[in-house]
Amino acid sequence: MNNLCLIINWLILFNCYKNTLMDRETFFQGNDPNFKIIRHSDRDFKSTNRKVDVFGIPIYAYKDVEDIKLLHAANIMAQYLDNDEDGIVDNPFLLKTLIENEAALFMWKKVSQVNLNAQDLGADESHPEWHINGHMGPFDAALEEVWHVISHLGYAQAYPTIFGEFKGTLLTNAMDIARGGHFKKIPDKYPKIAWYTYYDRTCKYDCMATEYIYWGLTSMLGAQENRLNEISQEWDLNTIDLVKNIDTAIYSLLSNPEYIFPKSLPDGTYRR
Repeated sequence: MNNLCLIINWLILFNCYKNTLMDRETFFQGNDPNFKIIRHSDRDFKSTNRKVDVFGIPIYAYKDVEDIKLLHAANIMAQYLDNDEDGIVDNPFLLKTLIENEAALFMWKKVSQVNLNAQDLGADESHPEWHINGHMGPFDAALEEVWHVISHLGYAQAYPTIFGEFKGTLLTNAMDIARGGHFKKIPDKYPKIAWYTYYDRTCKYDCMATEYIYWGLTSMLGAQENRLNEISQEWDLNTIDLVKNIDTAIYSLLSNPEYIFPKSLPDGTYRR
């Protein structure tokens, strides 16, 4: 009987030791000075195995997403929210709104993993090297997908009459000018005067507003300067001067100090 107890105890200890070794082999917190990859048991994201917390906003990742890509997304989000990088979020009301609306991002490696109720970012769509290659080569989609979280669940909710994604807000009024008219549905062809001409029929009016504020802001921050050939089927104003001189409505909104929009383009090197 004593021998049986010893064997059982040994097996329990061995399994614990084995699991610990497996955890160490398959789980790495990363080497970022500001953010750590941690395990989680969050109810709606159990199919992912880890996350990074950015000022209370989680970024989840499936097991096969590279740690460096997960940490890069965290740095991009931090730079959008704390653009002067002093360690304090620039717009506390915006952050409060994001948290109240359970803002989150999840990163995937396989298309079959795009099945969670949050904004997504494909690991292979994120290209940290774009920032050190003179903004040339494959674009870093982290700039877009992270911003969608902040604008859709942050600005649109914090300032609904200004940045709400429905007809009649200052944002959508500006968008209707940019599209050459108010179109609840995608037109067969946009008017020649339009400079925002998105033809994706799965993108409804609110989605159009989410995309529009992304194009306006990132063009003002310099992200689109080298991309006109890639984006002209959707957006023509790829520099700050073009936005300022042509889309005066969105320029006025995004440069208004009351709303504390980012002034510098994130590059994934928060506080470094």
